[in-house]
Amino acid sequence: MYRNHNCGELRMANLGETVTLAGWVQRIRKMGGMTFVDLRDRYGLTQLVFNQETDAALCEAANHLGREYVLQVTGVVTERSAKNPKMPTGEIEITVKTVKEMNILNESATPPFTIEDETDGGDDLRMQYRYLDLRRNCVRANLELRHKMAFEVRRYLDSKGFLEVETPVLIKSTPEGARDFVVPSRMNPGQFYALPQSPQTFKQLLMVSGFDRYFQIVKCFRDEDLRADRQPEFTQIDCEMSFVEQEDILELFEGMTRHLFKTIKGIEIPALPRMTWHDAMKYYGSDKPDTRFDMRFVELMDIMKGHGFPVFDSAAYIGGICAKGAASYTRKQLDALTEFVKRPQIGAKGKVYARVEADGNVKSSVDKFYPQEVLQQLKAAMNAEAGDLILMLSGDNADKTRKQLCELRLEMGAQLGLRDKNKYSCLWVIDFPLFEWSEEDGRFYAMHHPFTSPKPEDIPLLDTDPGAVRANAYDMVINGVEVGGGSIRIHDSKLQHKMFELLGFTPERAEEQFGFLMNAFKFGAPPHGGLAYGLDRFVSLFAGLDSIRDCIAFPKNNAGRDVMIDAPAALEDAQLKELSLKVENK
Repeated sequence: MYRNHNCGELRMANLGETVTLAGWVQRIRKMGGMTFVDLRDRYGLTQLVFNQETDAALCEAANHLGREYVLQVTGVVTERSAKNPKMPTGEIEITVKTVKEMNILNESATPPFTIEDETDGGDDLRMQYRYLDLRRNCVRANLELRHKMAFEVRRYLDSKGFLEVETPVLIKSTPEGARDFVVPSRMNPGQFYALPQSPQTFKQLLMVSGFDRYFQIVKCFRDEDLRADRQPEFTQIDCEMSFVEQEDILELFEGMTRHLFKTIKGIEIPALPRMTWHDAMKYYGSDKPDTRFDMRFVELMDIMKGHGFPVFDSAAYIGGICAKGAASYTRKQLDALTEFVKRPQIGAKGKVYARVEADGNVKSSVDKFYPQEVLQQLKAAMNAEAGDLILMLSGDNADKTRKQLCELRLEMGAQLGLRDKNKYSCLWVIDFPLFEWSEEDGRFYAMHHPFTSPKPEDIPLLDTDPGAVRANAYDMVINGVEVGGGSIRIHDSKLQHKMFELLGFTPERAEEQFGFLMNAFKFGAPPHGGLAYGLDRFVSLFAGLDSIRDCIAFPKNNAGRDVMIDAPAALEDAQLKELSLKVENK
């Protein structure tokens, strides 16, 4: 055997035992006639000690070891004279006595960055050498957390009667949603598969098949611009159930979330509150509000409009937030906030502020337009107290201004330390609009997907006011991140055809794209619904990460490239010809 123990398990109870370990050299320290080597594997770190007085040749060999050498050693577990309470193995060390007890299994070139939690490698370098980055404790811990969460998901869903079923990866391209990744078919020249953005239609077909409760931890693909919480390939916890209403699904998957918090984090979370999409947009400017802190929007049109301040007097919306205890902000800090909201990504023209002084009076950046009486009304509307800072934005489009105010709210939450990664605030956002209108295209699009059922009581509005129809849809939001979402599906073929019609599909196009699903519905489709969680996002929240990349073993960079294997890459001419493809300006 290469080893009979790993580098993380030996303790004082093992004193006197002769053991064999194998792993990578983390660091080497020379102190007088002694050489100390930290040996690392996936399970931890153990200190090895080599004594020149015991075997000079062995000690000399140890001195010539390099970082990341692969090493096998045999020695005796002894008590450390200088214990390290920060290490699980910090009370013991392995005394290696003879040169025969050390075997260099493989040498290593000098790593391009230090294999430490606080590494000196930048993102690009670490992604290029991801197999080395994965040796770091913090990155490995993220993947271990991912494993535990996936295991607990399977355990919970199995206990609730779900079956894990694999669905195809090579499917048909669909016109709705994000762009597809496409795959040319050699055997069908000029035709293409698509990689699934989700297993949506297949899981609905499984419900028609009578499988009743399905789940899959599945790879999905979207050819879209990347952000910190997006990758071109990502993993979903995909679920579907038959003979259920919205309440059944919310109850079961809220239970799964509570199970994950309890088993993985040791946290008992309260029942999840529910917020309508309308209230989320009105009070937070986002359909995924971060409710770890308050700072809800207050509409101020009645108070701040009509007093001679041109910016407010011409506005269609004026809203404010109250930052508790922030009246001490300096002019420099306030100017920085102005520059923040004026950034092109946010697009506000500026901001107005008001401080509540220690004596209760309000001091504003637009004092000359507003008497103290009006500013006191502002203070009361904002529920502000001495020491608070009121920040206001306005604009000629209410929705756009609320989104700008949302960014300002999140920035203030971060500056005031209110967005603690170790604090969790979960909620359901419900009652989404079924459609969103595109001014550019002059038509409706499905806010979720074309199989989402409208609220039964809103179905008559499909003929008179489609924009007012609410969806039987729901999202789970944790700390301002949408970690999961789903809907009750349409199971009636007539209603589904109506949906396609409102989305601008001709009957021929609907048949071409989704005829297989519509035909299946003719054979007794049960009422059904489901949801999907983003496993990458869920893990990154539990790990306190700013990006999902560090909980994915081999992620892509922000340009969608795998810089480790240099993909995507050009194909050879022979391959292109075989696939009936031609690339211009190659």
